[in-house]
This record gives sequence, structure tokens and C-alpha cells, in this order.
Amino acid sequence: MLKPAFQKDDTLLADIDSASGETNSLHIWWLGQSGFLLQQSGYRVLFDPYLSDSLSRKYADTDKPHVRLSERVIEPGRLKGIDVVTSSHNHTDHLDAETLLPLIAANPTLTFVIPEANRTFIADRLKTSPDWPIGLNDGQTSSVGPFVFHGVPAAHNDLERDAEGRCRYMGFVVELGGYRVYHSGDTLWYEGMEEVLRPFQVDVAFLPINGNKPERRVAGNLNPDEAARLGRSIGAKLVIPHHYDLFEFNTADPADFVNACERQGTPYRVMQLGERVSLAR
Repeated sequence: MLKPAFQKDDTLLADIDSASGETNSLHIWWLGQSGFLLQQSGYRVLFDPYLSDSLSRKYADTDKPHVRLSERVIEPGRLKGIDVVTSSHNHTDHLDAETLLPLIAANPTLTFVIPEANRTFIADRLKTSPDWPIGLNDGQTSSVGPFVFHGVPAAHNDLERDAEGRCRYMGFVVELGGYRVYHSGDTLWYEGMEEVLRPFQVDVAFLPINGNKPERRVAGNLNPDEAARLGRSIGAKLVIPHHYDLFEFNTADPADFVNACERQGTPYRVMQLGERVSLAR
């Protein structure tokens, strides 16, 4: 039996819409895996959504089945009013055509923010114009409507760069309505990471917790203890875990993250699928 969502479908959409008129708060919904919807003053940014079963079908008859653990909270084509969507790297749970194409069709004016190194790959996967996305490298900044995006490196498992020295794996720090939010993408803790992130003084850090286990035969991430320590080290006011409870072979127990945060003194919140967290100044 799949892990049930806290709220989904019509209930989730009603909750998103009910918060659209609030101007002083930052609203966050976890949509599963590394997908988060953020809304501030009615503007909406969607980080790395995966809202299909494409990977479960792709690997169903292989020696690495992607058995789903949790419900899908929403069909992507039902998400409206999305201003910006991101892809932190080219792995399908962060760049899923079956999620992104319905999302783009439902939001024809949305902006897509990506690592510049991945432009050609993304255009081929989505069959879109290669000129359409906004590409960033680490250290670069771009204003996208009311949002300001800052590119930061990610190590999955390495700080991999293309022939032009551009990051293939990235995280993004986004400024919106006076808040600063860091979405890590998929990453390990690399040398100098704290120095990159501390100056942003992030209000919220979304960090993966599924760990790095070679026997899974997939690239790894921070484990629960590392996520707790990194959140404290960069001075994040709140750390929210991601990248767990989607696939049976590649997950972690959020209780381990809670215990690590308690030991480290890291402010944290573990979200349920489809749940909203609201932050107010």
C-alpha cells in the first residue's frame, strides 16, 4: 500500500489557491521526492518536480526496479499559475518529460531555469527550443520576474563540469519577497560548500537525506546526519529534507534526520506529502 498524501488533488489545489492573496508569508508545499512548490504574494516557483510514474515503468523489468512508496499528490497538468520551474540536473526524477510537458502546456508563459551545461540535453528530452530556458552556472545570478536566482554547485557525486567549465549538477538560491531559499538539487558535501552558502543567510534549505550507497548503483546524496550538520553550518533558519519516500531502493528514514537535527541543534521541519508550511516575518 502506498504511503498516503497529507492532501492531494482538489484539496491540495484549494489550499494553494487559498494562500495566494497573502503578501507577507512564504508558503511551501512538498510534492514528493525533491519537488517543492513555493508561493509568495501569489507568485509561484516549482523546484524539480517529478509527478509521474515514468521511472517505475522504465525499470519495471530490470534488476533495479523503481518501486513507488508514496502516492502522487497531483497530476502535473492540473498545476496552474506556475511562474518558474527548475531542473537542477538531467536525472529523470529532476527532469521528467512526463511531468514537464503537461506542466508547460498548462502554463504556457512559465520560465524554465536550468544549468547552462544541460541546455542541449534538455531541449532534446523536451523537444523544445534550445533558446527557451534560462541557463545559469555557479556564481551567476538572473532575475526572473519577481525572483532572483543564484547558481551554486552541486556534487552528484562529483563537481562535474562540461568542456566549457559549466556545472552539470547545480543547486539554486532563490530570493522571493524578502526570503532566501536554497534548493540543493542532488548533492554530496563538497569542500568549500559552507563558504559558498553561508553568505546567502538562507531562511530555508531543502537538503537531500537518502545518502550515498554504492550498492544502489545510483549517484548519492547527503545522509541524514550530513544534512543536519550542513544546515547548521550554513546558518539556515529552517532545514526541510527531501529525496526520500519515493522509491523503495533509494530512500531514508526521516526519523534519522530528526534525531540528527536534535543532536546538532539544527532547526528543522519534516513535511508530509502535499502539506503546506507557511513562514511569516
